[in-house]
Amino acid sequence: MVLDHKTDQGRHLAYWVITGLLVFGMEAGGFAQFFQARFNTDGFIHLGYPLYSMKIIGAWKIVGGVVLLLPGYVLLKEWAYAGFFFLLTGAVISHIASGDAFYQWVGPLVFALLTVWSWAIRPANRRIKAEFEPALRR
Repeated sequence: MVLDHKTDQGRHLAYWVITGLLVFGMEAGGFAQFFQARFNTDGFIHLGYPLYSMKIIGAWKIVGGVVLLLPGYVLLKEWAYAGFFFLLTGAVISHIASGDAFYQWVGPLVFALLTVWSWAIRPANRRIKAEFEPALRR
């Protein structure tokens, strides 16, 4: 499918706005978790997760956000998107399983949706070229 220049620019802008929001959220949350901000510590205790996991999750969020912004590294970008998706949907499920109210798990849900949206509209130079891709177009 060939997109006109205006549509392509709009998609490019949408990608960067969505990805920017995603990365901002992952970086902010990552630093808060890595440095064990009180509100994050309380949340981990409430959900029953060990506090040492905060530093691990926080560090991976920080690294994943940086990877999404860097040019190249398309395989690492796929891993970052997958990691964010599993982490965020796991957070949603953890809150629901703990009986938390909607307002307590809507944040991770929104960021999971931003993850999928950013992944789906990413530019061609940020995608892995599959060897079988030409066969799919026949």
